[in-house]
Amino acid sequence: MTTGAKPRRILAVDYGRKRIGLALSDELGLTAQPLAVLLRVNRQSDLRRLREICHENGVSHIIVGHPLHMTGEAGEMADEAARFAARLEKTLGIASELVDERLTSWEARQTVAETRSSSGRNSRRKRGALDDVAAAILLRDYLEQKGRLAADAIAEKD
Repeated sequence: MTTGAKPRRILAVDYGRKRIGLALSDELGLTAQPLAVLLRVNRQSDLRRLREICHENGVSHIIVGHPLHMTGEAGEMADEAARFAARLEKTLGIASELVDERLTSWEARQTVAETRSSSGRNSRRKRGALDDVAAAILLRDYLEQKGRLAADAIAEKD
């Protein structure tokens, strides 16, 4: 970028009571990469660390996984995630939105298992480390949907 403007990225959050999985988009909003797994400490500390991460990475938008039941109903964790997303937006001043995360944890386990078996490694990846992969899957799906919507809008103009 020749203007010297900081890149703007999207941060995906896989919210949990013990851990928060994070993934980050590239500057163009095309790819998603696992970033980190934060072990929860307390609300103030968690928000401080997320503020630092957002500042360091030029985050302009946050998506928070909304763990709906397979029926589409919101349960206790979905309500907690919604409150957390609202708190992020209020505290950090960065637009946040909830995104359906059904099956992202399952897909993360499958992805890690496939990677492990194809590399011939027998070492087990810690469960906590899956949270960042789940966040990356959530972000990948979000970016793909956003790209499809943009392509459809362009096609409608033609």
